[in-house]
Amino acid sequence: MFDHYLITRFNLRNPKWEVTKNHETLLTDEWMEDRMWLFETFCFPSVVAQTNTNFSWILYLDTTTTDKYKQRMQQLVANHPNIHLFYIDGMPAFSTEAKKLIAQRSADKSYIITSRIDNDDCIHQDFINEIQQKFDSQAYQVIDIINGYSLQIKPNFMLGKKDHIFNPFISLIEKNNNPKTVWSNDHTMWKNERRVTQIKGKRLWMSIIHEKNKVNEFNGYGDVSWEAIKSDFNVSNEIDDEITAKLIPHKKWRYLSLRNSVHIKFEIFSKLLKKRLGIYKIKQLFSKS
Repeated sequence: MFDHYLITRFNLRNPKWEVTKNHETLLTDEWMEDRMWLFETFCFPSVVAQTNTNFSWILYLDTTTTDKYKQRMQQLVANHPNIHLFYIDGMPAFSTEAKKLIAQRSADKSYIITSRIDNDDCIHQDFINEIQQKFDSQAYQVIDIINGYSLQIKPNFMLGKKDHIFNPFISLIEKNNNPKTVWSNDHTMWKNERRVTQIKGKRLWMSIIHEKNKVNEFNGYGDVSWEAIKSDFNVSNEIDDEITAKLIPHKKWRYLSLRNSVHIKFEIFSKLLKKRLGIYKIKQLFSKS
């Protein structure tokens, strides 16, 4: 009936992104080493621990990736037949290659589901299953899981709830008729789409905040116990021990938590109001004129 693809852009050269938020150069060996650590610590273990394994994880790496990291990635995925590595010529080739792959592999399927995950983030063990539970032979439907967590790991450890509409964990169900894939839009631009199903009440993702994020900053809120959620978010044993030992108690950042909570609630209210009023559509029309 459908094929489900989880798709990650790993280290593709992008002319629009040259530095991290700390103005450090991207895609150097130092950047790649740090990104590999994040991937092996958070992203990879969370994906391979999915309760529903009826999906393919497609990882796109740049053709300039050095042999050292190619071998490291190959060793990592060797025993996982649903994980596939592809090397392409930078970001401009990404959309074309993704569509070509789906056309080749899924010609006999009526529907395609595509989901996205960044290589430094983490998903709940039921993430894939929850998305597939929303499949109902829709011709075109966005699945937006709006509740998750935010975990800061540098310069210190903080963990809080996070609510984010049109976030980097978004998915798209569509008929297999020249499918666009979820990567046809930046995740923020799905705000212009009216065919959206929101999954609320289940915190199914965890955004990892670190020093080399391009954009994200810690904006979690609430008193969250790592012990209470860690069985749902599979991470490396080493980081599990470190979080347990070093997580800052909520009482020490209560004011920041309150400020973040107010900000997030206002941001979601504002986005939903703009969507209902059609403001995003109006801006889109003017940008094209």
